[in-house]
This record gives sequence, structure tokens and C-alpha cells, in this order.
Amino acid sequence: MAEIEGTVQGHRDGHGFVVTDGGEPWIYLSQQEMRTVLHRDRVRVRVLRYDRKGRPEGRVLDILERRKTPIIGRLLHEGGQWIVAPEDSRYGQDILIPKNATASAAVGQVVSVELTEPPSLHSQPVGRVAEVLGEIDDSGMEIEIAVRKYEVPHQFSPETLAQAAALPDKLRPADRKQRVDLRDVALVTIDGEDARDFDDAVYCEPFKRGRGKSAVNGWRLLVAIADVSHYVKPGEALDEDAYERATSVYFPRRVIPMLPEKLSNGLCSLNPQVERLAVVCDMVVTAEGEVEAYQFYPAIINSQARLTYTEVAAVLANTRGPEAAARADLVPHLLHLHEVYRALLKQRARRGAVDFETTETQIVCDDNGRIEKIVPRTRNEAHRLIEEAMLAANVCAADFIAAAEHPCLYRVHEGPTPEKRIALQAQLRALGLVGVQLSDDPKPGEMQAIAQATANRPDAQQIHTLLLRSMQQAIYTATNSGHFGLAYEAYTHFTSPIRRYPDLLVHRVIKALLAGRRYHLVASDKTRVPELRRGGKPAKLQGKPPSQEMALWEAAGGHCSANERRADEASRDVEAWLKCRYMREHLGEEFSGTVSAAAGFGLFVTLDALYVEGLVHITELGGEYYRYDEARQELRGERTGIRYGIGTRVRVQVSRVDLDGRKIDFRMVREGEAERLLARGEKPRATPTPASATEELATVRNADRAAKKATRSYQGKAAGSEPARRSRKPGPARPAPKPRTRR
Repeated sequence: MAEIEGTVQGHRDGHGFVVTDGGEPWIYLSQQEMRTVLHRDRVRVRVLRYDRKGRPEGRVLDILERRKTPIIGRLLHEGGQWIVAPEDSRYGQDILIPKNATASAAVGQVVSVELTEPPSLHSQPVGRVAEVLGEIDDSGMEIEIAVRKYEVPHQFSPETLAQAAALPDKLRPADRKQRVDLRDVALVTIDGEDARDFDDAVYCEPFKRGRGKSAVNGWRLLVAIADVSHYVKPGEALDEDAYERATSVYFPRRVIPMLPEKLSNGLCSLNPQVERLAVVCDMVVTAEGEVEAYQFYPAIINSQARLTYTEVAAVLANTRGPEAAARADLVPHLLHLHEVYRALLKQRARRGAVDFETTETQIVCDDNGRIEKIVPRTRNEAHRLIEEAMLAANVCAADFIAAAEHPCLYRVHEGPTPEKRIALQAQLRALGLVGVQLSDDPKPGEMQAIAQATANRPDAQQIHTLLLRSMQQAIYTATNSGHFGLAYEAYTHFTSPIRRYPDLLVHRVIKALLAGRRYHLVASDKTRVPELRRGGKPAKLQGKPPSQEMALWEAAGGHCSANERRADEASRDVEAWLKCRYMREHLGEEFSGTVSAAAGFGLFVTLDALYVEGLVHITELGGEYYRYDEARQELRGERTGIRYGIGTRVRVQVSRVDLDGRKIDFRMVREGEAERLLARGEKPRATPTPASATEELATVRNADRAAKKATRSYQGKAAGSEPARRSRKPGPARPAPKPRTRR
């Protein structure tokens, strides 16, 4: 049997997988095999056998590398022993702590542990407390846990801080040389109310070429982007730290920036009424929304105002309102921006770009960091206006670099794979869309046509979810394969160099080309081997093997893509923690909701009033067998024929909240159930709130152990089409990630 190297990916139920380096199928590791390894260890395995579905199962032959990063968890005292229960349940084993290695931490506190002895077949791992983070209920603790759990760099090196401190507070005469002076142009920034760094400023004016009847009308659109590359030079400490982070990470009430605050909120940020350096994309847009001509140049600007999306939307909706009166001198320019946006929107429709309306939420916290409310994040005309302007500038940047045949990082989003296309067609047929056909090489317009044709159906949300899930994840790569969702042949990221490292690289390439030079990427010691997502494959270059330079660009793309996913996972983890903490206050309460996803083990339901998602385990659906129909994405009762699919309206009760597992469990409430129970002298079932966080942790751990034992035989059937049978206790399941299309 073959021997393969890879990285261990633990599972909360005790087993695990080996994520192979070459993108081959993941290799299953039994609980027995996982006793000697930990999540994220590097191992060599031998494939022993294949199951009936052709999935490989392996045995660990050698441990190539142990992860040396600290493990975050809660300190507990059980059975006379000190242990740390890892916050990341994928580690699968508690860590024994000698009583002289607790660093005076108290029971229930969150600590960081360094391993002193690895696990073996006959013993648990042993470690020592290296850092005491505090109590689980401390304000901001969820973020402190997340940055360590996902290894997000959150402290700048002393060299970086010293270099940032040495930078000037304002522009110097030397900074202004060889730049176009745009200080008299009415450029403005338009961002959210809570934004602190301003990457971009925009301006638009009517443009007319020619005279008489042959004159061509259009607009001149300027997109000015902060010139971060003027201050962050390759090889310097600032650049090393920025590359290691690759992106800013956004949490509720806190941002971990890619650049120090001196740059991100000060010298590089396009703050109003101060001189700033920028790289400008100057475009001529026709009445049909086509970018007829463009040019890039370094400039010096002076933003005339810091506007918000809400403010601009109000001006566009009513040019005689109070918001317009307060910005009277800018109203004509805002109207021109709206006109060019409408033209670009028409071109977007002609391209057939995919445009699904999805509901995103925003967590509003109080001064103590606790959730005050969760509200839908609505996109208005101002959001869309800025989005179209940024898309146009990004496309021009990609075209400019591609025309010069210079390597760079493209933002690539590929369409459905052949397997996903076939599965999608089968799912659409199962939903009654018999006449809908996808070509062998689907185009974005085909997907958009399906979305538009089904927009008024009751199951529109279900169909749009299927379309989104059929597409692949967007990545950064040196190989230009186009952007499927936006229907562009070439696309890159140019407009956010303060918070994204790929944009900074694109700026360096553009400025080098403008100066008649080439930009040569230098290898960094901080480059990490990117971790592939499930089903992911490394980028493959067409034709001959890549040159050393192209290999460096591909490595940079893999690094930035992996760190982007890391940032997303950390942000989702914090949001899930906050929502669980919020829902602890609603235990036993009933809410109306909508089924957002279906699986073999149950239904995920999003509550209408709170915008929180939880699981209704299959054991809470009634006393019969339910069969999971993968094509229809629904559960169907064999006896009653009751169907639960995406979009089904239900009434649920909050039955359990697992703060450490980031899980919320619901139980289905049938009409009149509470009244019937009361009539029989019984109380409606509810879950009591634990007296303390430590008691809750013990309760959850005991429940999880019982659930694992009760559902171990059931796990293998979760994704199949066999009947999903009742078990005595609901087994915890990982919440399904919400589909999203990255742009």
C-alpha cells in the first residue's frame, strides 16, 4: 500500500483525517490511530484499506513534525487531576497538567498550554500553562481565544513598530515629486459609519468627445487608492509583518490590522482635508457602461469629505433633503457618480455577472462587548455605487498588467466543476426545473438566468443556495483563469492595499511598469505552506513548468489565500461565540424561523427575529424515520410524507447552548403542544441555565460524551440516502457554513 505525507485534521468525535500534500482524497484515521497524534501534526501514513465508497483508511507510520504552537483551553480539576480541555475540539484529547505547572491559574480560567510530552497509545499529552488569559466571561475573551486558536499574528515586531514610529506625520516635499496634483479635484471617501481606514476616494464628471451629432457622451471616473507601497518597501520589517498577516482581520468591536495604526489609520488613510499620496485609475466610461480608456498614475490628493453609505443614499434619494443641503457643494458630483454607476450596472447585466441577493447580518455590541442586537446589513445604492467603481478599477489593473505580460496575483473564481455541474442539474430537476439545462462549460449568464427565472418561486432561496454552492472558492493565483461570478476574463485586487497584501503587490507592479521597470518578487522567510481546504487542489500552471519567479508568485498567492481563509474562520468563530452567549439568555423561549440547510442528521434553522442559526437534530422531528434527499436538499418523513427543505417555515424552542462547541440546539414545536402539556398538568420542556460557566462546561462535556456514544454508529449515514433513524440523544454536529461568494 502507498505511503503518503500530510497534515492531521482532527474531528470532534475522536477520529481524524490526513490532508494530503498533493490534493488527493483525505485519508481517514480511526480513534485508535488518533491517540498518538494531535490536530495539525505532520505525519506519514500508509493506506490500509478502502471503504465501500472508495474512501481510504490509513495507519500512522511516522510523525514528521509536531505543532509547537500553544493550545488554548479551559483549566479544569477532575478526578484529582488538573487538565486543560482544548478550546478547539479537533484536538480530541484533554491535556494533563502537573500541579506545579498551572501557573497559579484558577479552575475554569482560559489558559495557553505548551506541550511537554506528546500523546502515546497509553498516555495523554502532558503540558504546562504558559499564559493565563483570564475568565471566559471577560470582555473580549472570545477574540483573545480566536487569534491564538487560529494563529492570527496580533503583535507587531519591535522592528516594525520602530519603523512605523519613524515615519513622518505628514507629507514631505520629496513625497510630492513626480506626481499629478489632484488636490483641487472633489474626491470623496464613501464608507461605513464604523470605518477607520479609508483606502479609496472617488470622483466623477461628465465627459464629451467630439462635436455635434457625432459627439460621444460618457463620464470620466477617478478612483484614487491609498499609495501604501510608497511607505512599505520590500524586505523591510513593515513588509515582513504585512506579508505574514496578508490581511486585516475584522471582529465585532475590534480589528487586527495588516499595518500599524500609524499607517492604516493615519499616513496612508485618505482622511478628509489632509494631503495624501494615491495611485489613481483614471477611466473614461461610455453611456453603455464600457470602460473605453484608462490610465494609471501616482498623484497627490486632498479628500473633500468623509461620507457614509447612509448619508450618500439619502442624498441620492432626495436631493432637497437635509443631507443634501448639508453637502450642497458635493451633490452634483454625487449625482454624476450615480449616473456612471447606472451605466456600469447595465454593462454588468450584459456580461451576465452572477448577482444573488443574500442577507448578511451585523452584530451590535454594548460597551461590555456583549451582543445588544443582531440586525440585517442592508445594501443601498451607495454600497452598490462604490462596488461598481471598485470593480471597474480592479479590471483595469488586471488588464494593464496582463497587457504588459508581467506576473502578478489575479483574483480567480472558477465555475462549477463537472461533478458539481452534474449534481446541480440533478438537484434542479428534482425541484421541478425540468427545462433548465446547463452547458458542458457553464457561463455566468446561465447561472444568473436561472436565478432570475426562479426569483418569484417560494423555494427561490433554496435554488439560489444550490447555485452558490456549486461554484468554487475564489483564490489568489499567478495563473489567470478569469472570475466566473463577475464574468471577467481577468480580475485582480487593486483597491484595498491598507488591508490586503495582494493589493499592495499589484500596486508595486503597476508603479514599476509606469517607471519602465519590472517588479521582482523576493522570497520571504515568513511564507507558510498554505493549508488546502477540503476538496481543494493546488493551482496548476498551464504548459511548461513554472519559472522560479512564477513559483514565487504562486507561493505568495497560496499564502494569501490560506491566510484569507484563516481570517474568515477566526471571524466566524468569534461571531458564533457571541451568538451562543447571546442565546443563553433565551433558553426555553420559542421563535419562528426558516430552514436554512438540511442534512442527514437534522435541519439548520435561522430565527426570524434574532438572525441566529441553530440545529434541530433529527431526533427532535417526531417519532418516525426521515430520509435525506440530497438532490432536493430536504428531509422527508417516510410515514407522514412531511418534508423539511430550505425555506420551510417552522416554530422552534431554544433547547441547548454549547458555548465551547459554538453550537445552538433547537427542538421543533408543534402547534398547540404547550397547551396540551399544560392541560395534562405537565410543563413545556426547557433546559435550565447552568449556575456558572464552569458548571456549564462540565454539563456540556458530559452531554457530548453521551451523545458521541449514542450516535457513533449513526455518523456514517449522515450524508447518504438511507433512512435517518432516531437515536436516544442528539449528537452534536458542526454548523453548516453559510454559502458566500467572495469578490
